[in-house]
Amino acid sequence: MNPSKSLLRSLCVSVAAFALPAAHAIPSTAKPAVIVSTAAEPVAPGKFSPTWESLQQYEVPEWFRDAKFGIWAHWGPQCQPERGDWYARQMYSQGAPQYEEHLKLYGHPSKVGFKDVIHSWKAEHWDADKLLALYQRAGARYFFALANHHDNFDNWDSKYQPWNSVNLGPKKDLIGGWAAAARKYGMKFGVSVHAAHAWSWYETAQGADKTGPLAGVPYDGKLTKADGKGTWWDGYDPQDLYEQRHTPSPNFGDLTSLYGRWHWDNGVSQPDQAYCERFYNRTIDLIDKYHPDLIYFDDTALPLWPVTDAGLKIAAHFYNRGLQWRGDDGVLFGKILEPDQRRCMALDIERGRSNVIEPLPWQTDTCLGNWHYDKGVLDNHGYKSARTVIQTLIDVVSKNGNLLLNVPLKGDGTPDADEIAILEGIAAWMQINQEAIHGTRPWKLLGEGPQLAATEATSGSNFNEDKTKPFTAEDIRFTSKGDVLYAFVMGVPKSAIHVKSLGTAAKLLARPIASIRLLGSDEKPVWSQTADALTIEAPKSVPNEIAAVFEITPQK
Repeated sequence: MNPSKSLLRSLCVSVAAFALPAAHAIPSTAKPAVIVSTAAEPVAPGKFSPTWESLQQYEVPEWFRDAKFGIWAHWGPQCQPERGDWYARQMYSQGAPQYEEHLKLYGHPSKVGFKDVIHSWKAEHWDADKLLALYQRAGARYFFALANHHDNFDNWDSKYQPWNSVNLGPKKDLIGGWAAAARKYGMKFGVSVHAAHAWSWYETAQGADKTGPLAGVPYDGKLTKADGKGTWWDGYDPQDLYEQRHTPSPNFGDLTSLYGRWHWDNGVSQPDQAYCERFYNRTIDLIDKYHPDLIYFDDTALPLWPVTDAGLKIAAHFYNRGLQWRGDDGVLFGKILEPDQRRCMALDIERGRSNVIEPLPWQTDTCLGNWHYDKGVLDNHGYKSARTVIQTLIDVVSKNGNLLLNVPLKGDGTPDADEIAILEGIAAWMQINQEAIHGTRPWKLLGEGPQLAATEATSGSNFNEDKTKPFTAEDIRFTSKGDVLYAFVMGVPKSAIHVKSLGTAAKLLARPIASIRLLGSDEKPVWSQTADALTIEAPKSVPNEIAAVFEITPQK
């Protein structure tokens, strides 16, 4: 079924607009205007200093390269309305789908703003232990929790942000609970930090309706602590949440205006010293409280670069702490990186993938549906299938990458029935075939077949996953583990499989083949090798219809 109109409109705005900032990186040679103080939260001493040159000592730990697959709970108060991503921005834009939904669910944003959505969020059925057990069974080796989003609400016992999940909403330390559950199940723990952009992202909250009975009546984005006397938020300053103490950027009411300003240019209002220092202090507090193994920033290069050096200081602190706590640098992700920046952190490609074996480990992050929970996706059964997820994972791993998959949770903290079924499908495939995923490395070639040629132009851009062609059983991907080569057939082979890359004329195999095994099957494959190709006769049956995996072992 096709997505609902409101969902489609929301997705089109997000995807089309986000293509704009991917056009260029922000160079390391830029000079930050705001130098944050480290008096309250010092940078941990150690190998790394807060400079691009020093960060180039970074090394991605081997455990990350072995892990291959992570699951993400991109879960916060914007999931409570169950109306999709960027709710807290788009609810302040008259005529936008989420504005219309907000009127129905809560009331007019001049009277009932996002602060009140937070108040309604209770996370009453959240069970981190139960969820992590499921994610581990689905083959995830690391887990990410949303620490904060552009909505600026901290999902932990935050020292520097009163608007947090311990004080308000659920009144629970969500990050603490996620961290404990992940470690119980032997999974590496990551946090995603998105709040650097709250300054401009929330500027729509300074607006007002242009038409109708409340035209010109300000939304609640400029309320102050003094306005809260006698309300449920008495004692809290909405400006600590909305961060709208400044004159907004030109044309701030246009929802698409932000996309061309994501790099803090093109006329966007510039964050001040207090904002930058608060972001720095909050993030250091998060790292020191929960000791994450991984940290994801939803930013080009580093957060608030090149406005401030806060991101450089956070990176140096995170790496030095990792060496103290674990003996490795940990994994820090940035997007749209220059070549020198790729030596400073791991590249993340959002909803996209590379078309080559990347020389350095990288990650793609994607979602079953919309980033924040959207009931419209469930109603239309519009999630990615287990087949799509697994085939994406195979393709990414063949190119030296990892896959981070967001499974959206409802406001109450639970996945829906469709998501559980998808996870069970992923788990069924992984239980048979994960040896060809975990702990592997790219082979000499990533693969062959019609899909590769058809999607060659996708390169390594964000938001290119919709430009890739579907896989068929004619598409092959490779991984390796020691001397063993794994060949993935992307589907159910109905006829003989011809792998041209493994013909003797290609001279890619160091030694002759000794044996071939179909994972999850007792059937012995019938095969032969000529100069042109390795031919494997179609099996009588395969363990599943997603991808058949052949283990190819060389002679001693």
